[in-house]
Amino acid sequence: MTAQQQPGQITPGAIRARKGREPLVCLTAWTTPLARLADAACDMVVVSDGLGPGLHGLASPREVTPELMALHGRAVARGLARALLVVDLPFGSYEAGPSRAFETAAGLMAATRAGAVRLSGGLAMAETIAFLTARGIPVLAHVGPPACATHGAPAGAVPLNGLGPDAERVAGDALAVATAGAFAVVLERMAAPLAAAIRDELEIPTIGLGAGAACDGQLLDTTDLLGMTGRAMPTHARRYAEVDAAAAGAFAAYAADVRAGRFPGADQTPD
Repeated sequence: MTAQQQPGQITPGAIRARKGREPLVCLTAWTTPLARLADAACDMVVVSDGLGPGLHGLASPREVTPELMALHGRAVARGLARALLVVDLPFGSYEAGPSRAFETAAGLMAATRAGAVRLSGGLAMAETIAFLTARGIPVLAHVGPPACATHGAPAGAVPLNGLGPDAERVAGDALAVATAGAFAVVLERMAAPLAAAIRDELEIPTIGLGAGAACDGQLLDTTDLLGMTGRAMPTHARRYAEVDAAAAGAFAAYAADVRAGRFPGADQTPD
């Protein structure tokens, strides 16, 4: 357990120890109410940089700042009692080198009580991952198209990662981040046979994000799961609810009641 975590919360070490055992359940969350709901079902909750477009209407996750990640990381932390909290290092806050990455990661962990950080990149980020983990910062690695390159893209528009001769490079990226000390790695948008081969090669858990069922766990965007994105569903996602439609119907019913004088009614009127 890191200094920021609360007693009883799942640790990065516990996630790593789940390799080859019961599949890991992982979701994104950006607010306290969503985190509270996800906590009961999940092993790991990720505050992803997709909050830029998904919650703030920004054009791209590339516009997200560490300050914005800290704000939502604190909100999610308030809703978690069990699941491991992981906060993304946003674009431009870690790529310059290990020292810059450490400064950003340490600041976010101190501000949010996160148990780990996530960063994108394979072999090119191995030195940074080793630097962070040697200094007590657990890292969830991410191999494949980074979220800032895929968020909001039309379903099917993002090609699979590691096709053909590129498969060796992708497998090498995954091995590099595992060797560098990541406690788990997200595999995004890759053919299931490649993801399965990587799972078999690595000693750390693989978390699938559009990489098939053979991974050691799965990560899904909560807003996709709930049907509250206002965008086409990614091909790898599954919708378990229609919150957008339910909310729109509730708003319309409320508006109709106000205009017709049905709200507030007797039960909502003080004596």
